[in-house]
Amino acid sequence: MVPDIAGAERFCIVSEAERWALTSSGRPIVILPRRRDAPLSPTLAPGNNTLGIMLPYTPLHYLLFGGSLDALPEFSALVMTSGNLSEEPIVTANREAVTRLTRIADAFLFHNRDIHTRVDDSVVRVFEGKERVLRRSRGYAPYPVTLHFLVAEILACGAELKNTFCLTKERHAFLSQHIGDLENYETLVFFEETLERMKELFRIAPRAVAYDLHPLYLSSKLALGITGVEKIGVQHHHAHIASCMAENGIEDKVIGVAFDGTGYGTDGKIWGGEFLVADFRGFERRAHLRYIPLAGGDTAVREPWRIGLSYLLDTFGARAESLDLPLWRRVPPKKLAAVRSMIKRGINSVETSACGRLFDAVAAIAGVRDEVNFEAQAAIELEMSATPGVDVAYPFDILVDIADAEPWQIDMRPAIEAIVRDVLAGLPGGYISAVFHNTVAAIVVEVCRRLRARESIARVCLSGGTFQNMYLLERAVAGLRAQGFEVFLHAQVPPNDGGIALGQAVIANAVL
Repeated sequence: MVPDIAGAERFCIVSEAERWALTSSGRPIVILPRRRDAPLSPTLAPGNNTLGIMLPYTPLHYLLFGGSLDALPEFSALVMTSGNLSEEPIVTANREAVTRLTRIADAFLFHNRDIHTRVDDSVVRVFEGKERVLRRSRGYAPYPVTLHFLVAEILACGAELKNTFCLTKERHAFLSQHIGDLENYETLVFFEETLERMKELFRIAPRAVAYDLHPLYLSSKLALGITGVEKIGVQHHHAHIASCMAENGIEDKVIGVAFDGTGYGTDGKIWGGEFLVADFRGFERRAHLRYIPLAGGDTAVREPWRIGLSYLLDTFGARAESLDLPLWRRVPPKKLAAVRSMIKRGINSVETSACGRLFDAVAAIAGVRDEVNFEAQAAIELEMSATPGVDVAYPFDILVDIADAEPWQIDMRPAIEAIVRDVLAGLPGGYISAVFHNTVAAIVVEVCRRLRARESIARVCLSGGTFQNMYLLERAVAGLRAQGFEVFLHAQVPPNDGGIALGQAVIANAVL
């Protein structure tokens, strides 16, 4: 948090659109390019060339910068974080703060005004001169998304990560503020409290409830436990694309590109590198990244080297072990042997087509990161390392079923083989990252081009958390437009799982 626009410009490069976002009534956190000479600690957002910047939005914030509003601020910046332990909701009461946060806070500034609703800060980014919401919360929710059609009164319970829920009525979709990751009881209680408050506030009595197909999501279990309403399961990536369609006022079929880290597929596998032909009434999966084993499930998400190993074994087979890769020297031999055995024998492994996992694998193979401390850290650092001005791409194949009855499979083995050659040749990680990003963008363009020839559809919706990657998004959008496609992106709701509930709601409405 900085006291004013001048403070923001001291640390970051601020465009006119970003200046508007910073000073708007919503007062969000705005993701900005960090100045190389910014006088800030290197421990602040390490490995990242952007910063989240926000301006004060309460009188108390202004007073924290100094004792008088008439004098110069005593601080050029304050590092702000939510008042909660990781994975838990924000603390709202003084006594609760002392109980829960004593071990991480040196002091408390108490307030005599009660907090009735937990609301995180909203996060936005500017792309093509337009504000794009990455986390929709304070200042934005529950302001409705206006739909181009009438909807029944529906509750959509959202996904598990970055959860929000959605209530619909007439032509309005009311998305909740950011609830967070529904992985514990406290967050589930926060969900239920907020839901009851919003149902009362907007006088909505849902006649149907939509939920994600994943059988272990708390949001899905909650939905299935509601009595007296119709229950409608919605596939995760279909919801992503429908969300983008809804906010852009599209009802006809589109080519939907849904790239993220995890989503439960209709075949029981983990999807995330998907090309769909979809409308609100349904979808057909027309192409996806080839499946690779995810050894250890969620553990592999925290340890990207495992996914790198999967891609290497998939590409080189037994030859992978003879390659003189730095990865083999960074990971303890016993761990490598155990995970290699899991992959070969199919033990404690699930198959995934997720694009987010592909980014993790390349980050590990290229030496960017082997383990992560927070979600998408490896992918973010891979993006940040990309060298500008690189235009070439790695090779890839698109495998087509002879009868064309099954979805096309995007084969990354040629790309992985080329990446390994570059690593062994000692090429910089930034160059490898740039070429890899160009490759993913080229895949988006080529698959969409082939689908247009087959389906006569020239509208493309891009959704999923992977499209928060600006390097990828810029190149994918430019490539599609150069081929004559009309491209639609998110703006009002996040492309990540925070926007899933809107898609679930409009799909459920079509089913009704």
